[in-house]
Amino acid sequence: MIGSIFHLARNLRAGFVLAREGALALVDPSALPPAARLALKLARLIERPQAGDGAARLSKALTRLGPSYVKFGQFLATRPDIVGVAAARDLERLQDRMPPFPRAEAVRMVEIALGRPIDELFLEFSEPIAAASIAQVHKARIRTPEGEEIVAVKVVRPGVREGFARDLQAMRAAARLFERVVPDAKRLKPLEVVEALARSVAVEMDLRLEAAAVSELAENTKNDPDFRVPKPEWDLTARDVLTTTWIDGIRLNDLASIEAAGFDRVALGRTVIQSFLRHAIRDGYFHADMHPGNLFVDPEGRLVAVDFGIMGRLGMKERRFLAEILLGFIRRDYLRVAQVHFEAGYVPPHHSVEDFAQAIRAIGEPIHDRRADEISMAKLLTLLFEITALFDMQTRIELVMLQKTMVVVEGVARNLDPKLDMWTTSEPVVRDWIERNLGPLGRAEQAGRGLWTLAGVIGDLPELALRAERVLNQLEDVTARGVALNQDSVAAIGRAEARGNRWGVAALWIIAASLMIMLFRGFA
Repeated sequence: MIGSIFHLARNLRAGFVLAREGALALVDPSALPPAARLALKLARLIERPQAGDGAARLSKALTRLGPSYVKFGQFLATRPDIVGVAAARDLERLQDRMPPFPRAEAVRMVEIALGRPIDELFLEFSEPIAAASIAQVHKARIRTPEGEEIVAVKVVRPGVREGFARDLQAMRAAARLFERVVPDAKRLKPLEVVEALARSVAVEMDLRLEAAAVSELAENTKNDPDFRVPKPEWDLTARDVLTTTWIDGIRLNDLASIEAAGFDRVALGRTVIQSFLRHAIRDGYFHADMHPGNLFVDPEGRLVAVDFGIMGRLGMKERRFLAEILLGFIRRDYLRVAQVHFEAGYVPPHHSVEDFAQAIRAIGEPIHDRRADEISMAKLLTLLFEITALFDMQTRIELVMLQKTMVVVEGVARNLDPKLDMWTTSEPVVRDWIERNLGPLGRAEQAGRGLWTLAGVIGDLPELALRAERVLNQLEDVTARGVALNQDSVAAIGRAEARGNRWGVAALWIIAASLMIMLFRGFA
């Protein structure tokens, strides 16, 4: 009861801030029942006159509400299927920047996490240089067998887990209320959205998992000459602390510094696109937060990524799907693009492949009448997902994350090279992967993996036969003797049945008494 009151108070505060900043202007009243429309109209009376326009209002409100709501806004930016494409695009601009907490507090967190005094761990440990909702970064210096080295130390905010836990509980309560009040809300699955956010934040707040993400991406890209990631220092990493090599480089949005250093902006734009596609299609594991603040060019001209709290993963099925639809659009083979959707099971078989191909043609043909630098691959995927929704394709979270990341990556690349030809840049990566995995060599490897799996099953056949025999013997015993119940179980069932009967009898008495009162009043 007390918890419900606290959740109500938190949600009332959140509602007040959203209304005050004008964020409720984004709500479509026609989708609400009459009572909710009246509540929305009354709430908008307290809206500030200069609240701004569009989702800038929502971004301002979420920032005022604190770290949990900022993270929630960023999460919704990856779900245009819920908030709409326009709102998701505006929410992408929501900056996860928070005031830093004091260095002394960070030192205390590091010493607790690593179990040693700060002076034994680092030769130097700076004031915070960047701060976000979950953690902040310090620059430090350590001694290694090769000599001294500069590192970046990421430290989780004190009390952030408790704060997120409280806010997530309030969000769950709000989601349940939303489902009850708004008839069509269950289609949007608000409670599932909050649970997905909870899982995402739980992963992001364990910096050991981020270190593992850095390590996996480094292993995948070790032979890529134009891309690298920092190296985690495992001895100086724990749940609340992540230490990696320091990156000296120029941010990709600092065009003046890039040109002054003599780097080729056109080549860098090509590297951004091809690196992302290699990670997504070749490796099935990609950095899902590739905004300019997380991308640098190092002194050797290589692309360097940092901040691996949000990663995306694609299975072989999704990678094949992505590669084939991109190649299909490049070659204008719309029937093949449609067939790939059906083969993957994304579009139900009761639809017509030919009708679906015709709908896809409506997306593909207009782009081929434009100059290469006017074609947006990210916009094409957005339109494709809108069309597939008409053919009952269910939302695929991994593909939505891929599409949203591609929007950001394409923006970064075009900022470097406004005349970037996305198709010419992407085609070699996509074609190479298809030839490698779907050509003769790839088919042979798949057959080999299939034979290896079959050999494993054959090797397990004797054990499977013994298990099957034991199950059959147990079924015969049950058939012959019946199911035996433990005496304690029987007694417990009896007690439960008695309790149920007592409540049933009580309910009948209440109903009877109510009827008598109604009859008495009627005669009176």
